[in-house]
This record gives sequence, structure tokens and C-alpha cells, in this order.
Amino acid sequence: MEKFILIPVFVQVLLTSAVMILMGRRRIRSAKNKEISISAFKTMNLTGANEQVIATSRNFDNQFQMPMLYMFSVLFTLQLGLADIAYVVLGGLYVALRIAHAFIHTGSNKVRLRFNVFLISCAVLWAIWIRLIIQALLA
Repeated sequence: MEKFILIPVFVQVLLTSAVMILMGRRRIRSAKNKEISISAFKTMNLTGANEQVIATSRNFDNQFQMPMLYMFSVLFTLQLGLADIAYVVLGGLYVALRIAHAFIHTGSNKVRLRFNVFLISCAVLWAIWIRLIIQALLA
């Protein structure tokens, strides 16, 4: 089961990489269109950048926030020898919700929908951690 628990991790890494590439493409296009200057990237002052550039940059930052707590949960689960199908399913659900969040954030950016998906993903992450804490204390 240890190998399968890594599949959602690999997908999360792919998601982060895809958002990074999209962010770069949107920033370059914005600079080419003279919406922002190249010097703006020195301090990441995106004032004047279009909504897509800012939203994609924020989403890239988001990939290093709550998902890091997921990554730590996987490390602890593996270290403690607790990997099972439930962690694989919960991890897959969590990453699927992160993908949905990224599509909404970098696409339509409907705030209410994005927030609801974020909250559901947090609930799944909390379920992972609560299960991990209980199992670690009882092991």
C-alpha cells in the first residue's frame, strides 16, 4: 500500500508544476503586452497585471500552503507504517479537490465556488490528520 499512497503525491506535484507553467506563460504574455514591466518581477509587484496573472500567481502560492500539510501527513503515515487504502482514497480525494480548486482559481475564479471547494478539501485534510493522530496514538 505504501506505493499507492504516493500516487496522489505525484499528482499534486504535477498540479503544482502545471500551475507554475501556466503562471509563467501568463506573466510573460502580460509583460509582452506591456501590462506590467519586466522590472516588476524584481519585487513581484504585479500592480497593473490582469486578473488572470494575479489569480494564477496566488494559486501557485496556494500550492505551498495546505498541500504541504498533506505531504507531511503522507510522510508520517509512511514512517509509522500506517498506509492503507483509506489514506490512498482520502489522499486521492484531497488532490482531486485541489485540482478543482486550481481550475476554478485560474479559470472562472468564481469566489463562492472556489471557497466551497477549498473548505471541502480542508475537511478531507483534517480527516486525514485526525485519523493519523488517532492511529499514531493507539499504535
